[in-house]
Amino acid sequence: MLSRYVLLVVALGIAAPAHAQIYSWRDANGNLVVSNKRPPAEGVSQIKSFAVPKADTVRATRYAASDHSRQYDDVISEHARANNVRSDLVRAVVQVESAFNPNAQSPKGAMGLMQLMPSIAREFGVRNPFNPVENIRAGVAYLRQLLDRYSNNETLALAAYNAGPGAVDNHNQSVPPYRETRNYVAKISQMTSTARPIEMRRNQIYKVTEVIDGREVVRYTDRKPTTGTFDAVAAR
Repeated sequence: MLSRYVLLVVALGIAAPAHAQIYSWRDANGNLVVSNKRPPAEGVSQIKSFAVPKADTVRATRYAASDHSRQYDDVISEHARANNVRSDLVRAVVQVESAFNPNAQSPKGAMGLMQLMPSIAREFGVRNPFNPVENIRAGVAYLRQLLDRYSNNETLALAAYNAGPGAVDNHNQSVPPYRETRNYVAKISQMTSTARPIEMRRNQIYKVTEVIDGREVVRYTDRKPTTGTFDAVAAR
């Protein structure tokens, strides 16, 4: 009984003081509907209700959101670690690509959590691109492949993930001038706070490592740094 009470409180998004009042009734489909507000005297048939995560026969009068992303933490961590890719980068890619919807499909044919194109799915031996485990395995491996191709430059790897490596190469190893791709790179870079978009104005690219709030942060620039730790990683 206590677990049911906790479930209802969470579904309603309210605190759980000992005197909390919860009202309930059955809807036309026989589902139990719960609310923290007294139902109107004229009836409950017109009151809108929402599904409650992990409770198929229970509904609530307030939307009960479920954090879909957390259920993929383990598989993301596993494949990020196996491919030496930051897990927060992978999570950001999944968020931007599909909003953690394993059944997402784009008009261009990209599929699943990491929006694999059919050619990429075939290359990495994916049988069911809508299977979260297969999709993440292949998506992270492909991201690793792109990072290797562009000397661990996350900005270029992300641009290639979105627009294809051919587009990056055809634009002199830089982010293509496509609004979608530039917005894509900027959004993920902002989410991870590590990769920053660059413009290829000079011939040399430098990898700069800084310590911010006790955490190593990597960025890339075409301006030679005057301070800090840096390496020359690519030439135009």
